[in-house]
Parts: sequence; structure tokens; C-alpha cells
Amino acid sequence: MRVLVGGGTGFVGTALTQLLRARGHEVTLVSRQPGPSRITWDALAKSGLPSCDAVVNLAGENILNPLRRWNETFQKEVVQSRLESTQMLAKAITEAPQPPQAWVLVTGVAYYRPSLTAEYDEDSPGGDFDFFSNLVTRWEAAARLPGHSTRQVVVRSGIVAHALEANHVQGILNGVAPAPTTTNADFARALASALGRPAFIPLPSIVVQAVFGRERAIMLLEGQKVVPRRTLATGYQYSFPELGAALKEVVA
Repeated sequence: MRVLVGGGTGFVGTALTQLLRARGHEVTLVSRQPGPSRITWDALAKSGLPSCDAVVNLAGENILNPLRRWNETFQKEVVQSRLESTQMLAKAITEAPQPPQAWVLVTGVAYYRPSLTAEYDEDSPGGDFDFFSNLVTRWEAAARLPGHSTRQVVVRSGIVAHALEANHVQGILNGVAPAPTTTNADFARALASALGRPAFIPLPSIVVQAVFGRERAIMLLEGQKVVPRRTLATGYQYSFPELGAALKEVVA
């Protein structure tokens, strides 16, 4: 298929692009900057949707950008960045002479503390797993976030590819792993095992709050249990359904 990906230069978008191309699909990115196999958002607004079979939107301001204060201005930017990109793509799809067969909107990539991927600005790599693993590298130990009730999940770009390729997939899918039962302590032990390092240095919640602000820190300190029932029902098969194997793959 010919797939158009909005926000495809970020962490999740890069992984999705690599996966789609590995499966033989042709990928064009919508980005702020022009380049090979890219179009800009301005060009999309002026010229309309290029010929494609599917569209994915991952674009949006990085909600966990530690360089931005969590105030009303930034909150509006986070929301508006998602609304504008989605509205622009939706308008282009509606006006296209031959609309694409599939339209996937990623409305919130997991922030279940600490997740393996996060939401990203389209041209800014990095995220909460990078922040977490950087602490591990610096301290030479697996940092452990406080609390014991948080469930860990793994976001899979494969779910998006599955949604594009399987004609029967419709509606909302939870992009999480099927075994989200890991506590912070379990996560720390699994990551320490993958890194071959001890898991004994805790990361105080006050540090997370100082970096991200109290409201944003909730995303990292108070996760949710999310079960991908409909994702599994569509027939999607996870490459790494368990946390330990997923972490070893990421570290490798």
C-alpha cells in the first residue's frame, strides 16, 4: 500500500515507518521540513492529499516536553496541535478524488508509567523511556519510580500496521500489551535484568514532579490498567506480549 503518515519523524512514527517499509509498503511522511518521501503540512493544505491507500496521524506536541512549563498556554498547544493536524488530514481525505481505504488516528500513545514509548512532536525524538533509561545509564542501576499499583504496558506500532492491512478492523483499539500486570518494582527488576544491572535505587516522586510539574507527573506516577480486548479479537498477534522479553528487545 501507499501510506501517508502524519508526524512520522518522531520515535513512534520512525518505528512504524520502518515496519511498514519492511512489509513492502510505500511510506510518505507529512512533516514540517521537506525531504525525500516527504511532504510538508503547508503543501498538504495547499495541494490536497497525495495519492495514497491509507493515512495515519501521529502528529502532536510532546506532552512530556520537560523544557516547557505545564501552563494554560502549553496545554492549549498540546490539544490544538492534535486537532489541527487531524482536521487538516480529514479535510484532505474528504476532498480527495480517490479517498484512501484506511484512516488511522492515534489519539494518545500510552503514558502508563514508565511506558516504552510516548507521544512525540513530529520532529523531536525522545520520551519517557529515554528519560528513564538515561537515569539508569547515569546511575548504573535501574531507577524505580515510587508506588506499587501502576500497571505497565507496551505500545506496539504493529497494531497500527495490522489496522491498515486487515480490512475487517474498525473502531477503537487499545494499543497496549495483553499482560499489563507489572508493578513498578517488577518493571525495575525486568529492566535491571535486561541491562544486567541491580535494581535498588528509587526515583522519588518529587523528582518527577520537579521536572514535569505536578499534573504531568501523574501520567508517569499513576498509570492505568488497560486491556486490549478488541485488539486481540481482531486477530492481532503480539511479538512481545510479556514485559521481560520486550525490554530485552529494546535494550538489545
